[in-house]
Amino acid sequence: DGVKRNYDLPGDGTPISVPFTMGDGTYDVQVMQNTEGDRYVSINGTTVDAVLASEFEPFLRPNVFCDYDADSAGVTKASELAAGARNEGDVLRSIYTWIAENISYDTEKAERLADATGYVPDPDATLAEGKGICFDYAAVMTSMLRSQDIPTKLVIGYTGGAYHAWVSVYVTGQGWVDNIIYFDGVNWRYMDPTFASSGKGNAAITSYITNPANYQAKFTY
Repeated sequence: DGVKRNYDLPGDGTPISVPFTMGDGTYDVQVMQNTEGDRYVSINGTTVDAVLASEFEPFLRPNVFCDYDADSAGVTKASELAAGARNEGDVLRSIYTWIAENISYDTEKAERLADATGYVPDPDATLAEGKGICFDYAAVMTSMLRSQDIPTKLVIGYTGGAYHAWVSVYVTGQGWVDNIIYFDGVNWRYMDPTFASSGKGNAAITSYITNPANYQAKFTY
């Protein structure tokens, strides 16, 4: 549909996993080489006719922005937090709350990467350091939820004019509940682990992340 996704390829030949986030259809894949400045030339390419087993396939697996495997620390922690859960709602709440309480926002890193491009989060590194930026928060939560077979989208967009990352989750009986984390008995609340962590229950922050008008999605991975 004319929508483009750009991914940086490691120079050492290490493969990356890229999701077919737009579902079934024909994908034009191009390998581009930087020539100078912002100019690129195509050096290889192919087309792929994708037929997915289900619409959830891209959102149940690791990819370049939420990389994990069976031995990842995030998978181990997610399994611990999901133990004894009665349903997926319990898993969501448990993982979201743990991330909000155990990962701090890294202001210095945010300032250092403010004008950088091509940053790729490492969920296990974020867990080990106990801090990160919004992209790190979203990557950790996405990988942990996907490891528990909960379809999760990592969303990149804008909030308040600032570039931001958050997550969306598929809830059985509700469908894709964009940017939502939990049901408080009345409303589904926005799933923004970064602001939830930094806000620590602040009423103004809670009000902000429950207002859909404050979020404009651009890309989904």
